Amino acid sequence: MRTRAAAAIMVAAFGMVALAGCTPAGEGTSDQAEIDPVVVAKIDAALEEITGQVLSTGPNGEEPSSVDSTQVTDEQAAEVASLGLTAAIVMHYGGNDWANAQIAGLNAEFDRLGIEVIATTDADFDPATQVSQIETVLTQDPDIIVSIPTDTVATASAYRKAVDQGVKLVFMDNVPEGFVAGEDYVSMVSADNYGNGVTSAYLLAREIGGAGQIGIIYHEADFFVTQQRFDGFRATITEEFPDIEIVQEQGIAGPDFAGDAQGVANAMLTRNADLDGIWAVWDVPAEGVLAAARETGRSDIKIATQDLGTNVAIALARDEMVVGLGAQLPYDQGVAEADLAALSFLGEDVPAYVALSSLPVDHENVLEAWELVYHSEAPDSVRDAYAD
Repeated sequence: MRTRAAAAIMVAAFGMVALAGCTPAGEGTSDQAEIDPVVVAKIDAALEEITGQVLSTGPNGEEPSSVDSTQVTDEQAAEVASLGLTAAIVMHYGGNDWANAQIAGLNAEFDRLGIEVIATTDADFDPATQVSQIETVLTQDPDIIVSIPTDTVATASAYRKAVDQGVKLVFMDNVPEGFVAGEDYVSMVSADNYGNGVTSAYLLAREIGGAGQIGIIYHEADFFVTQQRFDGFRATITEEFPDIEIVQEQGIAGPDFAGDAQGVANAMLTRNADLDGIWAVWDVPAEGVLAAARETGRSDIKIATQDLGTNVAIALARDEMVVGLGAQLPYDQGVAEADLAALSFLGEDVPAYVALSSLPVDHENVLEAWELVYHSEAPDSVRDAYAD
């Protein structure tokens, strides 16, 4: 039921994005006045075509399954509750809006299922820290671990200990090297990250009129979903927009993703006086791009990204530099992860890979999109920033 409602809201939300395409952000400035409406209409049509679809495949080439396949009925929930299960949530890093929403969705659904959450950890994107946290969690003997590996190789042995201990594993976004769905882990849940990259490419291209020079800031790590975003963005730009030139690509490794991206963007903007736009791999690096643009006096730059974090949402609301993004549905992903774990204890067959489609977000629909992404009204900081 919740997924049908989400799909309806997503279609409505896209309608507002497509409408916004007729009047690009910053309307009235000389550069936007030159944008060919035919280009805008073509891009809006492409966005409409992909909205609601999932373009990604899983880490081992699995075809995506719908989140509808993960739902637990009230009768099944009562059966799971009678089992007295416990769960741990082992994050790659936390404190951002995406992680907070995932954890909120997991906690809410585990509560509905009568599953006690006994630990929630934050590895600050450090594999060694995450390995230690997994080993500590295992001493509490959880029945379930829901986790996102910081590094598919470095953490594999720790997750293998969980398998050997009989723990049911459900992964977010990434799977340890050598792990097989249905044998070593229950399932993996993700957003359509390739589709998010495609969405953000179209939104950025729309705002620069399908022509110009751009830079790319990607995640310099062996991380499945961020690589998919980069691949989706780059392929769309190079294949669909021959008049857009990628003049510089630079990776960042973190853990200070905003600071690293600020340094890279500062150099890009200084080196390329004619740069029209920058793509950042998710919202935290995009915050660094915003800071660099302000520092260099380039308030005209167009920024596209993924993930609807608070600071990029404020920039979208203000119609300030951030022109669009492909949003995940992290709360719903957390619910699906909890449900998949529960279904595995009932002996139900579950898909190896579940993905939720990308949600295009721009200035026009940022407030409605926030409610869909986080299942709550946009905070005052976003609503008060909104400029009609």
